[in-house]
Parts: sequence; C-alpha cells; structure tokens
Amino acid sequence: MDDIRPTIPRNSSKFTHQVRQDLRDKGYSYQTEKTYLHWIKRFIHFHKMQHPQSMGITHINEFLSYLGSQRDCSPGTQRIALNSLVYLYRKFLGVELEKLDFEMAKNKRRLPVVLSHEEVQRVLGGLSAEYFLMVSILYGSGLRQNELLNLRIKDLDFELNTLTVRSGKGDKDRTTLLPLSLHESLHEQIAKVARLHQRDIEDGFGEVYLPNALARKYPSAARETGWQFLFPSRSIGACPRSGVLRRHHLHHTSLRKHVTRARIEAGIIKHVTSHTFRHSFATRLLQKGYDLRTIQKLLGHSDIRTTEIYTHVLGRGAMGVISPVDD
Repeated sequence: MDDIRPTIPRNSSKFTHQVRQDLRDKGYSYQTEKTYLHWIKRFIHFHKMQHPQSMGITHINEFLSYLGSQRDCSPGTQRIALNSLVYLYRKFLGVELEKLDFEMAKNKRRLPVVLSHEEVQRVLGGLSAEYFLMVSILYGSGLRQNELLNLRIKDLDFELNTLTVRSGKGDKDRTTLLPLSLHESLHEQIAKVARLHQRDIEDGFGEVYLPNALARKYPSAARETGWQFLFPSRSIGACPRSGVLRRHHLHHTSLRKHVTRARIEAGIIKHVTSHTFRHSFATRLLQKGYDLRTIQKLLGHSDIRTTEIYTHVLGRGAMGVISPVDD
C-alpha cells in the first residue's frame, strides 16, 4: 500500500514532517508530496545537513548547477528539483527568492522504446489470464501503470465502451478506450473480484481504501463492489494511514516481474516496461492514421509537443509527413 499517504505524527517538530503536513494542507497530490520531499532531502544532504533557513540563493544555485553539470540530469529532472526548492522557500518558509542563476542541464531528446503489434502479441502470449488482461488494457487503452492498478470496477462503462481514469498524472481525470475484445474477459474478472469481496466480507473484512474526502462523503462506499479494485492484491494488509486491514490493489512489482518473464520468453531484446505498452498504443494509433489531437486526448497529455514525440518514433516529421521519395 505504498501509494497511500502515511500518518504524520501529531505536533511533530521534525522538519520533514512539518513540510509534509504543509503540502497536504495546501492540497498537493501524494506523488508531488513524495517528489518534493525527495528533492528537499537531497538538497539538505548535499549541503551537509544544513537547515534550509540558514541557506539561500547561493546554495540553491550551487545544488541545481551540480545536478545539471556533474550529475548529468535531464532538464526535466532539474526543473522538478527547482520547483521543489521554490515551494520550500517561497511557500513553506516564506522567503522571496532573487533571480536564480544556475547552470542549465543540456536538453537531450530520448525516443521511447516501442514494440510492434506483432511483438506485443508475442509478449501477451507468454502471460497468464489475469496479467494478459492487464497488459491488454495497457496496450489497448494507453494507460500508465499506476492508472491501471488503481482502476475500480465502477470505472468501466461497457455501454459507452469507455474507461475512466481517476486522478491520473497531474491529478486529472480523463476517459479513454475500453477495447471491445476485452469485454468478456473483463466481465469474468469483475465476477472473480465480486466473489473475493464477498468472501472478505464473510471473514470480517471487505473494506477498500478510499481517499479521505470520499470516505467522509460516502462512508458506506468502501464496502460496495463497485469501489473494489479491478485487480486486487492476493492478500490483506494493514493500511499505513489508519492501520485498518484491507485488500489493496496488486503491487506494481508483480506486474513488472510477469512482463519481464514474458518478454524474455518471447525472445525480445528491447528494454520493456509497463510504460512501453502505452508508447506502443500511441504509435499504433498513428500508424492507423488517427490524428495527434485525438491521441493526445486519449493519453491525457496537456501539451501536444509531448504527443509529437511518437511521430519521430515512426520516422516521420512533426506533421506526420512521409517523404515523396518513399512513396
């Protein structure tokens, strides 16, 4: 249950606990909370455990320049570290920063690893039924790994053939495709989860994790079948926030191990992760002639330039143009 916010000790004087509480009070997502704390801790360790209040603009510039020049970080990583420190000083400590002057990281284009349709089928062929269904959704709907694992039964609409992603990247909701070919397998998976949930209720459990606001608004929803995770964990564990024994969703390491094993058995030498199937989803749609704006919406990209990277994977220009000499 490492995607559930842990409890913060009440009235703690520990600096990181105070920062964590402030992030929650200001409504930041849990992923942002973890990311900001990670970079704040690295900043403090880099300056040999000095307290941020005793440091300033020079220390920030030194740390960010170190990331860009000596650690060879990408511009995106350096920007995340910058955002973390800007939050720390401006919003938490209330210190207005002067103009920053640090060495920028060099921009390096990295093309994503993509599998062909035939390669995806070979990987799928080496997976058991449940993992076959999970990877089929990754490839057929373009989901991120965490979006897949956090799916609830109620997020599937078989009438409209849509799948709703709740609180995706950037804490945004979106809808995407629900492949017709997976309907039968999904109905079987839902029936399996319903049976497991009924057994949990009979054993005195059956309550699933809900974010605090939802738990307060719908106190009985946690025991409803529709709120259960589509791919539940094999075992029941204690919630790190409340200590309540619950069945959470399957852990990402389980999916990763099965994908790696299937990739090896398929004889594919490319580096394949769960995210590879999302990349493959986008390139497959481009190959079939769908426009970038449609693909951008399905993927949940806020900037069309992020989606345009897939045109380069296909060996085309930014406008999807094929050279006349290649006709």
